[in-house]
Amino acid sequence: MPGTDFGLVQLQIAPAASGLATGALLAGIGSILASVLVLCFGVAGAEGGWGGWVAGAFTLLAVLFGGGAVAVGVVARRQIAGSGGAGRLRLTGRGVAVAGISCGVVGVGIALSALALGLVLQL
Repeated sequence: MPGTDFGLVQLQIAPAASGLATGALLAGIGSILASVLVLCFGVAGAEGGWGGWVAGAFTLLAVLFGGGAVAVGVVARRQIAGSGGAGRLRLTGRGVAVAGISCGVVGVGIALSALALGLVLQL
């Protein structure tokens, strides 16, 4: 404090990126990549009769990745919102968590649509 013999020390804790948000984004991207495989195998194998089976297997993978991305992204957003109190670590990455949720939802939507398309073409 100016004019006295006392000083005030405040420790600054640097913010850290949320690992859950990063994981949500990676799972969301994996969901989109698996949904592209659903589209490719569903259309390519429609004439041979095997496209629906292979596309269904990759659809399951895309839905698992997409659902995981949404769940982990929601948990990450809650964790980020509750961080940063007095003397606590502040987490960043809200946008990354939202991107993971969005990619997961888009991946599931594309996978289910591509499966439907592959099954219709197979008939």
